[in-house]
Amino acid sequence: MEKFTTLSGLVMPLDRANVDTDAIIPKQFLKSIRRTGFGPNLFDEWRYLDHGEPGMDNSSRTVNPDFVLNQPRYRNATILLARENFGCGSSREHAVWALLDQGFRVVIAPSFADIFFNNCFKNGVLPIALESAAVARLFQGVAETPGYTLKVDLPVQRIITPEQEVIEFAADPFRKNCLIHGLDDIGLTLQHAGAIRRYEEKRREEAPWLFNE
Repeated sequence: MEKFTTLSGLVMPLDRANVDTDAIIPKQFLKSIRRTGFGPNLFDEWRYLDHGEPGMDNSSRTVNPDFVLNQPRYRNATILLARENFGCGSSREHAVWALLDQGFRVVIAPSFADIFFNNCFKNGVLPIALESAAVARLFQGVAETPGYTLKVDLPVQRIITPEQEVIEFAADPFRKNCLIHGLDDIGLTLQHAGAIRRYEEKRREEAPWLFNE
């Protein structure tokens, strides 16, 4: 998993509440478990004017010019700004994979669905929950300022706006440490590889019949 410490990035506003995971990545794209390649189908039903299916050439599809992700001013955005209860619905991890594959490393919203929130940390995406008033100010700043960027500093848990406003955010110490050091569940387990190896060697000596090859 890629580490996350600080990021200065362009903000894309998604001015919708209760965005569920089926909107983030529709169910027909869940057949693959490769973790990559989902970016072109992020928000597929809002992003395109036709119905998307796996294997389609997305470059030849008709895009919805009114959808925010298709607007040139938000090209290469790495921070997604949304409203309440982002990531609700089913527990599909593909939703985070799609966001990450599109280039988003931070999602800011007043609240998140619990499973989506956890999946973000397990895949190198930082979800930041802020008070609704703070999120509203960010939406206003994005609307008024083309090229609106934020600096997100996870170690000190601060967001710095172009106006130099400092917004502090909460972060669970364990999840924060994992994200800063790029540790997903596999990475955490591999930190104990030596102890696991010693246990297996000892167990092989104690019960060799369990290890017939």
